[in-house]
Amino acid sequence: MGLLSKDAILAAADINFQTVPVPEWGGDVKIRSMSGADRDAHELWLTSQPEKEGGGFVLSNLRAHMAALSIVGEDGELLFNEADVVALGKKSAAALDRVYQAIITLNAIGPKDVEALEKK
Repeated sequence: MGLLSKDAILAAADINFQTVPVPEWGGDVKIRSMSGADRDAHELWLTSQPEKEGGGFVLSNLRAHMAALSIVGEDGELLFNEADVVALGKKSAAALDRVYQAIITLNAIGPKDVEALEKK
C-alpha cells in the first residue's frame, strides 16, 4: 500500500452506515459513523456539561446527544439537531440504548473513551 495523496484522502468514502431495528419506535433507524467534526462536537458537549462533585461530568441526555449526531434519513443527512436533544432524551430508554450501543460500536467508542472524557 502506497502513500495517499491529499485528493485521495478527501475523496475516500469513509463514512459507514448501519440500520438499527428499534421496535419501541415501530421500525428501523439508519445511523452513520461520526465525522471527525461530529466526534469533536460530541466531546466538546461532554466537557461542557456541569461537573459532578468529586470530578467528572453530569452526562444527562448522553444517549440522545449521540443519537442526534448519528441518526440520518434516507439521504444520509442528520434528522436531528442540538435543539432536538432534550425531546429525543424523553424517548424510551430501551430504544435510545439500543441506538446508542450501535453508535458506539460503529464509531469504535468504548467505555474507556467515555471514562477518559469524564476525568478531564
